[in-house]
Amino acid sequence: MKITSVRPWLIRSDASYWGEYLFVEVTTDEGVSGWGEITTTTRLANRALCTILRQIGVALTGEDPARIEYLWHKIFRSFTYMGSRGAAVECVSAIDIALWDIRGKVLGKPIYELLGGPVRDEIALYTHPNQAKFTSKEAVVREIRDIVDSGHTALKFDPFPHQGRTADGQSREQRDGYLDGSMTRKDEREAAELTALIRETAGSDVDILIDAHGRFDVPTAIRLCRSLEEAGQIDWFEEPCPPESLSALKQVREKVSAAISWGERGHTKWDFVPVLENRLADYIMPDVTWTGGITELKKISALCEAYYIPVSPHDAAGPINVVAGAQVMMTVPNFYKLETSEWNLGKYDHLIDRPLDVSNGSLKLTPKPGLGVEMNRDYLQNHEIELH
Repeated sequence: MKITSVRPWLIRSDASYWGEYLFVEVTTDEGVSGWGEITTTTRLANRALCTILRQIGVALTGEDPARIEYLWHKIFRSFTYMGSRGAAVECVSAIDIALWDIRGKVLGKPIYELLGGPVRDEIALYTHPNQAKFTSKEAVVREIRDIVDSGHTALKFDPFPHQGRTADGQSREQRDGYLDGSMTRKDEREAAELTALIRETAGSDVDILIDAHGRFDVPTAIRLCRSLEEAGQIDWFEEPCPPESLSALKQVREKVSAAISWGERGHTKWDFVPVLENRLADYIMPDVTWTGGITELKKISALCEAYYIPVSPHDAAGPINVVAGAQVMMTVPNFYKLETSEWNLGKYDHLIDRPLDVSNGSLKLTPKPGLGVEMNRDYLQNHEIELH
């Protein structure tokens, strides 16, 4: 069996927070194809990745798709002089997921069976409220109660206003080209009030996870975390500072009591080693579509196991992001929960061949080979964004 093409599919979709998904299909000369995902947070990045993926496809044509580890390194080492973070690893991630999908289909096994077999029957989830519905206290209460009633035992939200957010969803730093890192006292107070309301509504048995989205400077991150600790019990404070400086993360960690979660912007095992060695995080949350794919997520999880640090994969994109992370977590002893963007994932139904079962706050994977889902090719073809 040989690889014949690597095809990016950039798709318009109202189900995406950014209005589009970027999937990747790897095809072979025996008619077996595999799917990966690489959706990023900006339209510019998605389009740049499409160009890179086409060039990688030329380099992979004729290769054996079963040589997953070899191909991971072949792609990765082609980019190291440009830097091994960001776009290069995201391309590796999408193709790696697709290769595992192919391998599972060829062998007739779900991916988790190829990674050592399951250590659990289903994947516990944490999810997000739809904060666009937070128009009043009553609306907040309704949204949080819906999540709790759905069986979820953990939820995450960003209580901090994104100052200057534009109509198309861009944050101020994306619009103006720099990161301010600050937060007004008024917005800090409103964030604390919202957190207290959500804790009161969810009750003491639900984990409350706070996402700072890596956008604060050191003193602001410390101040905001402390204010939320006082407002109500929080179970982690995620990405208090931008990922470029671990020294900044260390400063925050030394001044707050809340557990720190880090990792959605971490690329490859090498980014996670200093975080683990320096005890900078209590939870590690790699994104399978950004950190190096299924191959690398499994390795990062094993590193974390040696430090007794729980792994909780990040998800902010489409259905492949969810199921690829879940396939790995079926085999990981030190697993906490898998992130999903909403408690009801019916928004993915038009993209895949069968709905994802997330009843009672957990994902049930099927025993189907590979990822266990197939993309709806008709929908992709009808909603593909043409690039010139």
